[in-house]
Amino acid sequence: MDQLAELSYALDTFYFLMAGALVMWMAAGFAMLEAGMVRAKNTAEILTKNIVLYAVACIMFMLVGYNIMYSTAPISGYIPGFDFLLGGENDAAGFQAGGEDAPYYSARSDFFFQVVFVAAGMSIVSGAVAERMKLWAFLAFAVVFTAFIYPVQGFWKWGGGWLDAAGFNDFAGSGIVHMCGASAALAGVLLLGARKGKYGPNGEVMPIPGANMPLATLGTFILWMGWFGFNGGSQLKVADFENANAVAAIFVNTNMAAAGGVVAALLTVRLIWGKADLTMALNGALAGLVAITAEPLAPTPLSATLIGAVGGVLVVLSITTLDKLRIDDPVGAISVHGTVGMFGLMVVPLTNVDATFGAQALGLIAIFAWTFVASLIVWGIIKLIIGLRVTEEEEYEGVDISECGLEAYPEFSSRN
Repeated sequence: MDQLAELSYALDTFYFLMAGALVMWMAAGFAMLEAGMVRAKNTAEILTKNIVLYAVACIMFMLVGYNIMYSTAPISGYIPGFDFLLGGENDAAGFQAGGEDAPYYSARSDFFFQVVFVAAGMSIVSGAVAERMKLWAFLAFAVVFTAFIYPVQGFWKWGGGWLDAAGFNDFAGSGIVHMCGASAALAGVLLLGARKGKYGPNGEVMPIPGANMPLATLGTFILWMGWFGFNGGSQLKVADFENANAVAAIFVNTNMAAAGGVVAALLTVRLIWGKADLTMALNGALAGLVAITAEPLAPTPLSATLIGAVGGVLVVLSITTLDKLRIDDPVGAISVHGTVGMFGLMVVPLTNVDATFGAQALGLIAIFAWTFVASLIVWGIIKLIIGLRVTEEEEYEGVDISECGLEAYPEFSSRN
């Protein structure tokens, strides 16, 4: 066996696994961000959702989702095959044979990297429906989303389906992960309705502050760090000169886009409201990261900063617009991952000469339409069977008590 090829295989596999571990750490970031942005009386339920959705995503993607997304025998470019459980690991014979078809990282490392992506997509839904959705309704949707809805649209591009053939570009998932999760969240929020007291009778928007801004800030920093694995790992290789340089460029561009998003969002709210809004700065960082995810390699660092900055402006405008439309999203997830995810897809041709606006628009529409319609149907079925929303009394008391039977901050409870 070629020792140099074997070393390269081991290094690329290790890099892939460590990138996946960074993305898995984003689950903690989502949990902390959401827990900080909701009221104290709903914190334990948010944390429960985040750890259980991660577990559900891992199990469902192992059972069926992975083999839908990376089908070995697709029915067509639109319809994947439907196999169960994971296939075998790479064998030594295939590796020793060499050539273009020889594997250059472990098949199991690929599954691990992909499963943390689907969990990230589902985490987006969690924040948008916070503070008024039944826990078991959310988890029922998580089963279908991670097993079927997400993998089908993922197959269209990353599994070699029709969007890939059409020339659609989405390097690390501005559309496939982020916009997909936001589309599912939007469908749920429309059926769920706004939190009590969020909007006045004459269209007034009533701020509902989160309970823990230090926790939300910590969550954002964790997500920022995890994004290096999200985008950097999507290069898939690191064990040669060209790929090592590409990974370094992706890290730099990812970091610069987040920085641009923070500054632009802060300046935007300063111009609009005359104050520095921490929550908008946090969402600006995430918006910059989402914006660069569709193409983090091709831009220069300055271009990446500008792309992130536009994302930071867009997220502020989107959050305020959705509030005017009475679409209640406690953490701004639909704006961060949906609105800015769309922008991230459409800006790709400005830096990647192989991309076209037509192909990008086609992918955007296809992913949104599939995810939104499929999610709306699933949410609707769940609503008919078990209901989506807790009672008005349970919402007033906090879903921690009604859904989890405990409080995250019992020492501050008025019942003590």
